[in-house]
Amino acid sequence: MAFPVFLQENVDQLLFYNWNPMEPRSLQLLEFPKVLKVLSGYSVSSSGADACLALSPMQEADSINSMSRFFRQGQNFVKETGFRLGTFPPLEGLFEYLLKPANILDTDALYALVQTIGQARTLKESLAIAEKRDWDCILAFMDGIIWPEKTFSGLKRCLDQDGNIRDESSPELYDIRQSLRALHQRCSKKVRDFIHGEDISRFLQDEFMTISSDRYVLPLKSNFKGRLQGIIHDYSNTGETCYFEPLFLVELNNSMQELKQQERAEELKILTYLTGLVRAELSECVAAYGFLVDYDVLQAKIDFAASIKAVAVDVKSGAGFDLKAARHPLLITADGGVNPLNIELPSEQKVLIVSGGNAGGKTVCLKTVGLLAAMAFSGIPVPVEKGSVLPLFKEIFVIMGDEQSLEENVSTFSAQIQSISRIWGSMDSSTLFILDEFGSGTDPAQGAALAQAVVDGLIDNGVTCFAATHFPALKTYALVTEGVRAASVLFDPGTKRPLFSLAYDQVGASIALDVAREHGLPESILSKAEQYLLMDGSDTGSVMNRLNELAVSRERELEELDRIKAKLETKRARLEEKFERERLSVLADVKSQAQSVLKEWQDGKLGRKQALKKLSQARGLIGGEDKPKTEVKPFSFDEIAVGAQILNINWGRKGVVLEKDDRKKRAKVDMDGVAMWIPAEQLGPVSKSGTPSRPQKLATQSNAPKGGMTLKIDLRGKRADIAISELGKFFDQALLRGATVLEIVHGRGTGALRREVQLFLKGNPAVANFGFAPEDRGGDGMTEVELV
Repeated sequence: MAFPVFLQENVDQLLFYNWNPMEPRSLQLLEFPKVLKVLSGYSVSSSGADACLALSPMQEADSINSMSRFFRQGQNFVKETGFRLGTFPPLEGLFEYLLKPANILDTDALYALVQTIGQARTLKESLAIAEKRDWDCILAFMDGIIWPEKTFSGLKRCLDQDGNIRDESSPELYDIRQSLRALHQRCSKKVRDFIHGEDISRFLQDEFMTISSDRYVLPLKSNFKGRLQGIIHDYSNTGETCYFEPLFLVELNNSMQELKQQERAEELKILTYLTGLVRAELSECVAAYGFLVDYDVLQAKIDFAASIKAVAVDVKSGAGFDLKAARHPLLITADGGVNPLNIELPSEQKVLIVSGGNAGGKTVCLKTVGLLAAMAFSGIPVPVEKGSVLPLFKEIFVIMGDEQSLEENVSTFSAQIQSISRIWGSMDSSTLFILDEFGSGTDPAQGAALAQAVVDGLIDNGVTCFAATHFPALKTYALVTEGVRAASVLFDPGTKRPLFSLAYDQVGASIALDVAREHGLPESILSKAEQYLLMDGSDTGSVMNRLNELAVSRERELEELDRIKAKLETKRARLEEKFERERLSVLADVKSQAQSVLKEWQDGKLGRKQALKKLSQARGLIGGEDKPKTEVKPFSFDEIAVGAQILNINWGRKGVVLEKDDRKKRAKVDMDGVAMWIPAEQLGPVSKSGTPSRPQKLATQSNAPKGGMTLKIDLRGKRADIAISELGKFFDQALLRGATVLEIVHGRGTGALRREVQLFLKGNPAVANFGFAPEDRGGDGMTEVELV
């Protein structure tokens, strides 16, 4: 997006303004501009499309990773809200038009501005939900933008939905338009009286007045134009109708012209005033517009990613290449039919040399590496699987294809040498170098030797290089040289067709004769070539074919293992889902039983001890009867010590002894924050394998579920005894109504009421869990309760 120079400082914060002088020629060879063109097609505005085309690789890992986080958060925002940005017009020309102080914006320009700012305002309000999430990039996206409130409110007040100036824009305009409407009614009445009084309807094409030359006239049939007194202003295209102004309308039309002139003058005043508002908040208007364009770029990236199943890749300085299931974005068809490649180059290795058959995908592999790197560094999602990682590069150089120039008398080999010589001094450890078939345009032995020397020099300079070759010497070099890794493109052992897959740490045969045979070269020529190959002693085809067969077999075994793994993971997910359904069913059954018991107790059908016993039995179901039962010898009452860990044998839960009741031979036990009196015969020692349980402090944030019915009671300002009495009644009503969560507001104060409430809750068998509310909902001034 090209803003005027004087406005550029207001949009420097926009995310897409992050330029890097990476070599345009290399990006062109990687077809990076084509990707930007595809991306721009997903934008909803011409300015957004221009911003997409202006994207360029960044040089800082923090900037790239921030852009990746921003993209992921944007995806989540769209998924949660379903927000879609609508089309909006370009406003760069409007902003530049305001450079001249005398220029006044017309209604069309003002309407375009208010609609655009309005959409930016809607976007801002939708993004406000980010304040409730841990979305730092979304929040940073809105930071620093001061909204043109005066401009927006002024334009909304003065322009209607069609972009016309409202009557209420000023008292003077309102009066003028009222006068015009009254004048129109007078003219209409006079015309009706004239038509009916003079009985001239047969002279007219239509029995109503119209406007010609900005005056009220009657559509008179041309052959009757001499019958009436008045002024003829114009004729229709056919000549059958003349637009006739009767004499009685002349004075009224003159009055209308005066009012029209006053109306235009008043509208000009309003346009001048509104233009002044825009000019006063011009930087804010530019920021709001830039905010909208920036989001258009983000939305285009999200749609682009969805179309090719792309993700944002993190960049780590010093890391190696780990691109999982990488695909060339321009080769992805509608059904995703592109063979994915796993691009692997550990950080301790700097060069990957790819060999193998012709048309096997070596060049596609190299282009995919360079293109995906350029896209990731530009903040564009790339078609790989999640978890992929890229190292950081500040420059990408590419030597690829036939670079000969007949006009300049430069051969392919000479062009390659010129290109390497030009960039050699610029390459260092922050450089990614893509080298395709270097040395192929000269003597093979000398070309291979030169290629090895070039790779040696790259390693010495710390340059990361991906190269493709057919030279046997360079293949051997890749297998034996430290810091260099070999890879081979695979082909089907039976059909000799390429599989577009990479096998690492091995080299591949060029299979030139097989390719020639497939493309119809006469068998006599191929036979002669095989004889020459045997005479030369260079036929390593059988060895290479065996290596290829082993690699293909290994890849197929790995694919089968991946399928088995995926199948097992799917089965595990189904089992976990089934377990969760059954768990929720059991909990619902226990809750229903507990509510039924409590209702019987309230109705007087059960005594308190019977109710507590039945509730205990119901809660025992949660422990799970499928668990293996262990024989635990109960403690004698004398063996129970205050402060010791102890096991509730009936429930199978551990706790800590808080108090002892010598008379009733029972102990008060704290189990995960809930204290209960339990008979000594139900208590036993904790097994040695068990993890000791400690009394839990009251949680600062409740874990109460958000689903189900929630009821609330406010006890602030009441005496403790009255408050607890009301709380008991509230509990009874809540249980009868089937509530699952209670909110008890007791306030902070001295803490006396809060302690009484907690004592009530600890001894209540209907309570599963309780704790303080979050700070933004009352903190320790409110207790949230989860019922069984």
